[in-house]
Amino acid sequence: MDTIPVSNLKDRPRPPKPEEVELRFSERAVKELEQLLTHYPDKKSAMLPALWIAQREYGGWLPPEAIAEVAVRLQRSYAEVEGVATFYTMYHVGHPIGRHLIEVCTCLSCYLCGAYRIADYLKEKLGVDWGETTPDGMFTLEEVECLDACDRAPLLQVGDQYIGPVTREDVDALIERLRAEESPTTIRLADEIVQAQLHASDQEKVRG
Repeated sequence: MDTIPVSNLKDRPRPPKPEEVELRFSERAVKELEQLLTHYPDKKSAMLPALWIAQREYGGWLPPEAIAEVAVRLQRSYAEVEGVATFYTMYHVGHPIGRHLIEVCTCLSCYLCGAYRIADYLKEKLGVDWGETTPDGMFTLEEVECLDACDRAPLLQVGDQYIGPVTREDVDALIERLRAEESPTTIRLADEIVQAQLHASDQEKVRG
């Protein structure tokens, strides 16, 4: 009876070579990553903050080029970085995200308080369905699991802001406000998370 050979760990996909990848991190991003790396035992451990830096640098999402750049900078395989990026829903992989990501909680409390009526109104107003982006690249609409603020149902999340309980009138006001925003909330959220991580690492250095 034939046996199935066990894969050798040495056969794992190799990291892409730097000369194969266009490195697009800004000087600021490189310095931030270098600072964060000093607080981890190895480069692999810094993958989550590195992906946040990449999401900011690549316009609010992680195209294949962004994943490849993180792989090069952390000396990991593309497959490993992609696996981490696709595991966490706050990393946006697979398609570009609009300037503003509107997330609608549809779990039990929000469902009972009319989340799908709000969602239907958003779909009608923006002309998109779940996971789609408006033709002008302004808004992406997503359905999400519990946002852990059931007392504010039905609830929306935009960037780091919870909005709820929300009505159709609130949706109208939100859309108008976001259209006037100068900076994309998707990029701003990624930057805020990076800055929070840098602040935390600085605090650890002070305590140390």
